[in-house]
Amino acid sequence: MACIEVENLRHAYGSRQALAGVTFHISQRELFAFLGPNGSGKTTLFKMLSTLIPVTHGQARILGYNLVHESSAIRKHLGVVFQHPSLDEKLTVLENLRHHGHLYGLWGRSLRGRIQTVLDHLDLGDRAGDLVETLSGGLQRRAELAKAMLHQPKVLLLDEPSTGLDPGARRNFRASLARLRDNDGVTVVLTTHILDDAEGCDRVGILDAGQLVAVGTPDELKERVAADVVMIATDAPEQLRMKISQQFGYESILLDRSLRVECRQGHEFVRDVITAFPDEIQSARFGKPTLEDVFIKLTGHRFRGEEEQHQ
Repeated sequence: MACIEVENLRHAYGSRQALAGVTFHISQRELFAFLGPNGSGKTTLFKMLSTLIPVTHGQARILGYNLVHESSAIRKHLGVVFQHPSLDEKLTVLENLRHHGHLYGLWGRSLRGRIQTVLDHLDLGDRAGDLVETLSGGLQRRAELAKAMLHQPKVLLLDEPSTGLDPGARRNFRASLARLRDNDGVTVVLTTHILDDAEGCDRVGILDAGQLVAVGTPDELKERVAADVVMIATDAPEQLRMKISQQFGYESILLDRSLRVECRQGHEFVRDVITAFPDEIQSARFGKPTLEDVFIKLTGHRFRGEEEQHQ
């Protein structure tokens, strides 16, 4: 059963089209990621689903509620984790949760019970009395998640939740999301530019320039690249590109002065191409397709990594 249904969603900022007719559905109890680089439309989509900006073109329903006319009814069922921290660093974790609960009309025994539940679920019980500013980045993100889950939402929306976390903290945070899906039946929807985040989700929607170019499980998406991927570093990419096409019949894509080639038996091709052009190749490597390879195949350009996102 669909939890979120979106059809032909569009949004523009002046002359710039941020979303260009996006259509998708997300099932209940699904962990879904929208994957894309800066400017792909992820944040705009997040803002629309979380009712921060209105739907002006297209249709969208969450839990059966119309996002255009029933946004107030939707909000009480939503938990939202923003990209930028929303906790008060000068308060303890417990104080943050208590004040947030008051905003949702929770008081007394009911509020204390909900606070204890989310602290236990997210392994924060022993940090409840700590000031937020003393916590690590990973613990702060889990405290943000605890706050978002305090009122027992059915849908959890997260915008770039792993940004700034080290790999270990990212793994722990992803595990927390999976537990919410499995134990509490929460539908989890996140935006991310981090490939590992998307790999751990049930399904992934790949966004580029405001368009949803593909949706599927990580394995289904990677099956679209039905070959090994070989990357060849060279000082003369255009010349080598022509030679590879003429001698081996493979077409290649130029990415940052390296050639990307899809081929069967990548290990044999690496051997053969180095043997054929030893003076023109600096290095060559091959591997099985990743979600980045899917993105390149579908869009024709590279998925900018995390370091590039913040330059």
